[in-house]
Amino acid sequence: MTLFENRYRTHDLGLLLLRIGIGVMFTIHGYPKLMGGPEQWTQVGGAMKAIGLNFAPAFWGFMAAVAEAVGGQLLALGLFFRVACGLLLSTMLMATIMHLTNGDDFGSYSHALESAILFLGLLLIGPGRLSLDQVLFPPRRRLY
Repeated sequence: MTLFENRYRTHDLGLLLLRIGIGVMFTIHGYPKLMGGPEQWTQVGGAMKAIGLNFAPAFWGFMAAVAEAVGGQLLALGLFFRVACGLLLSTMLMATIMHLTNGDDFGSYSHALESAILFLGLLLIGPGRLSLDQVLFPPRRRLY
């Protein structure tokens, strides 16, 4: 076994570790926002001004907090995986845009941008075999 040997047989385990690690981190990151209540949600939702949405900041902030806290849990479980990735991707894109429109330096928005890239990649890859989506919604068998 060499460093450059094809190890695709372990890719589902790799996806599982990635899903759990990133999912737990986003759950931990989003939970305080979710529990912060309307004041916290309004602050987080104020980021929507960057794209011209000046109404209902508490709603948008609540949705971002749910995307991070609940989406992180769904990501870790591999349940409704692509929906969770889509919500997390949109939240991280919005965070990136907010930092860019504020004129922040790269260090301020690099985490959000990196996360957006990660969620786009995961959205395209899927959750892997070791996921609840695989158990609850198995792929259809081809008849040919």
